[in-house]
Amino acid sequence: MNEKLREIIASHKNIVFFGGAGVSTASGIPDFRSANGIYSQGGVIPPEEILSHTFFMERTAEFYKFYREKMLYPSAKPNDCHFALARLESLGRLKAVVTQNIDDLHQKAGSRTVYELHGSVCRNRCMRCGKKYGLDYILQTEGVPRCEKCGGIIKPDVVLYEESLDPDCIRDSCRAIAEAEVLIIGGTSLTVYPAASFINYFSGEKLVLINKTPTQADRIADLVLHEGIAEAMRLEDGEIS
Repeated sequence: MNEKLREIIASHKNIVFFGGAGVSTASGIPDFRSANGIYSQGGVIPPEEILSHTFFMERTAEFYKFYREKMLYPSAKPNDCHFALARLESLGRLKAVVTQNIDDLHQKAGSRTVYELHGSVCRNRCMRCGKKYGLDYILQTEGVPRCEKCGGIIKPDVVLYEESLDPDCIRDSCRAIAEAEVLIIGGTSLTVYPAASFINYFSGEKLVLINKTPTQADRIADLVLHEGIAEAMRLEDGEIS
């Protein structure tokens, strides 16, 4: 771990991590807006349109074809960043993870307090009766997944374009950030709103930004690291107690 970052973490016990797509790229999950991201892969219909509420409701089969091919990575494993955050939480230093990712990798690494702003591919629900389904069920079906109980269409619990973020998740995320002594922002260019505006709730002691490319908030940060988040957050045994 970067020496300055280690010093900040070691001297505080109320830390919050706010992460974006870059946290998952080291696990083999592509981001959205980079040169090799999902949005740059072309196609007749723009991905932003496919991943909208209107498209899901009107062209559900086409939505699921794209969703299964581009959005689901069941074999992805947590990386060093995920494991470091889980470790810091177990040590009582990290109070929460606020994530824009939908892959459940933070939980798989052992994190318990995770606020998923954009939902999770691991949660799915019948739109008719409300019966819940895991990711395995979606992967086992073809075409439009249907409820075993009532035959209704199953919808992923992910926030599509034209949909609002969950107000309870927003409230809890903003509260955690507002109460934090240290806010570490990693793997995000801070361009996706409203999530990017959550930084405005922070008034603590140290702001850390970790991203391969510059962000609009670099100028106000106490520490800026332009490197991969997995490398920057790698935590060796005994490095922080």
